[in-house]
Amino acid sequence: MRARVLVLLACVLALDTADVSMIGAIASKLETALRLTNTDLGLLASIPSVMAAVATLPVGVLTDRTCRMRLLVASIVLWGLAMGISAASVSFAMLLLTRLALGAVNATAGPTVSSLIGDYFPVRERGEVYGIVLSGELLGAGLGFVVAGEVASVLSWRAAFIVLALPSLALARVLWRRLPEPVRGGASQLRRGATEFADGGEAPPVAGEEEPDLTVAQERVERQQVSAHQHLVLRGDPARMTLWRATRYVLRVRTNLILIIASALGYFYLTGMETFGQVYVRHHYGLGQATGTLVLGLLGVGALAGVLAGGQLADRLLARGDVSSRITVGGWSFVLAAVLLVPALLGRELAWTLPLLVAASAAFAARNPALDAARLDIMHHRLWGRAEAVRTFLRRLMVATAPVAFGAIADALDRTGSSAGQHGFGAGASAGGLHLAFLILSVTLLLGGILTFRARRTYPADVATAVASEEATAAASGRRRAAVG
Repeated sequence: MRARVLVLLACVLALDTADVSMIGAIASKLETALRLTNTDLGLLASIPSVMAAVATLPVGVLTDRTCRMRLLVASIVLWGLAMGISAASVSFAMLLLTRLALGAVNATAGPTVSSLIGDYFPVRERGEVYGIVLSGELLGAGLGFVVAGEVASVLSWRAAFIVLALPSLALARVLWRRLPEPVRGGASQLRRGATEFADGGEAPPVAGEEEPDLTVAQERVERQQVSAHQHLVLRGDPARMTLWRATRYVLRVRTNLILIIASALGYFYLTGMETFGQVYVRHHYGLGQATGTLVLGLLGVGALAGVLAGGQLADRLLARGDVSSRITVGGWSFVLAAVLLVPALLGRELAWTLPLLVAASAAFAARNPALDAARLDIMHHRLWGRAEAVRTFLRRLMVATAPVAFGAIADALDRTGSSAGQHGFGAGASAGGLHLAFLILSVTLLLGGILTFRARRTYPADVATAVASEEATAAASGRRRAAVG
């Protein structure tokens, strides 16, 4: 049962990244068929992120108030239909409209998956769980790029949309039939050894195992008598908070605000690398199409290893008593990625720079599961959806600006003047300009690491505040039930 949940949630995230990466893979076909410019192609890649940023806030409210599985299944069905309509596009305007619809649908994945993970799995395992689920993002990006590119080259760009749309409908059917809505607050946690849900969505306890307890971080802050921020302790039902009030609250939690900004910086750089990585690798090292794709594939393998290891490392350190281990792992991942990336970008010989690039990719990916798990630790469970929506809002905006920012800096620093005669998405920036853009903007990784380390000071008190909020709202709910009874 655990494996089924993990795989299906990973597949949900894979849909989002597959859609983003396929535009780069079929860009040359779109450019020729619909007579698109590089600006048009950039809009096709950025518009879904902008639309998702706008839509993710109301989706966060729905995540905290409605059945998450129904919301998720409906969004996946709509995603598949939008992909099918994209295949029938006869103009740039029609394709752009379908991309807008896809952006609105993609907004559902982040808040719902985050909330479901919180209720499906014990807190002490969430780093490892997030690592497995987030691997879906990497696999989806790779499959979207490879499958869409191959289908477009052999058949057509329209067939590429259809090929990615069909699995989404199958995924929606499996989610609807095989995954029940978990009870909010952790009553349905699938601990190790549990094989199935009982009636009502509750997971049966494993023989010899106690009922779900506090996370190690929560145990430690209580043992160390860390004081909660009393002005942030929730005493009423968080599900009834308006979007504006909930947004203000999650941004007042200092650790959450720091991690939101750090996460946005990380995704900003990642999106720039995904957009221009193939162009840079091919021209900087003088590689052909096949070899360039192989290099990017190796970077993907490094990222997959990093995302799986990062969560497990954070969980093990947490089990040994390091309260802020998830923050520490995330911070060092940022810094190590920046330190490895700079010499790799300065080098010209692929033989010795490739190991550095793969290691940097692994370090960079390791931050996500640790920090995603930490965000759940510091927030009341009835705010998980909206808290993730606020983070996704800023992340999507940064993702939307990254291709433009990287391309503009690369063009401004281009000393060769070679970009004028190039064609295709991302090819408007020369290798020299991209080289300098990647070097200059790597400071965003270092800044992300510095910000993350600052969260070590605020994390314990924010964990204590989340514990106090859970206890206060549970007590208030018990009093209301007693009064009604």
